[in-house]
This record gives sequence, structure tokens and C-alpha cells, in this order.
Amino acid sequence: MKLISNKPLREFAAMHRDAELPLQTWRRLIERGDYKSFAALRVTFGSVDKVEQRFVFNIGGNKYRLVAAIAFRPRIVWVKAVLTHAEYDKMKKGDWR
Repeated sequence: MKLISNKPLREFAAMHRDAELPLQTWRRLIERGDYKSFAALRVTFGSVDKVEQRFVFNIGGNKYRLVAAIAFRPRIVWVKAVLTHAEYDKMKKGDWR
């Protein structure tokens, strides 16, 4: 898969140092994976959820949430938001579209 930018991950990790390792682990798994469907994605990321047209990953033992858009055919991933679990719970779904 092609991750469009690592920048949101780095920026979030600069504010939440303990998120750096799990975010970069997620990035490596995404970039090395060949996910053709949501089911294939769930094999590697068992806790990923689909919320409307976005995919929500639990990061760092469910301490953080990563919201992504994924186009499976061209194999492209866009990070839409990286949030603490509390920030995610407060946010409306439309805020991270």
C-alpha cells in the first residue's frame, strides 16, 4: 500500500511521544501490506473498524485512534486524523472526513 504522507503521524508523535513507536509500526505494516479488501485489512489489524467510508484503527493499546481513507484497488492510504481516544469520542464523524 502507498501511504500518501507520514507527516500527520510525525506531528502527532511530536505531541504524544509514546505514540511514535505504535504509529510507525502501523505505517510499516500498511506500507508492506497488500490489502485488497476490508477483510484482508482485518487479518493484520484485527481491531480496525469501518465507520461510513473511513477506517478507524486502534493505536497504542487503544490509547489513540487513527482515521484513514483507503482506496483498495490503487492501494492508497490517506491519514485523515490521529487522535487520542478521548478526542475521538468527542468528535463528530464528519469532522475527520
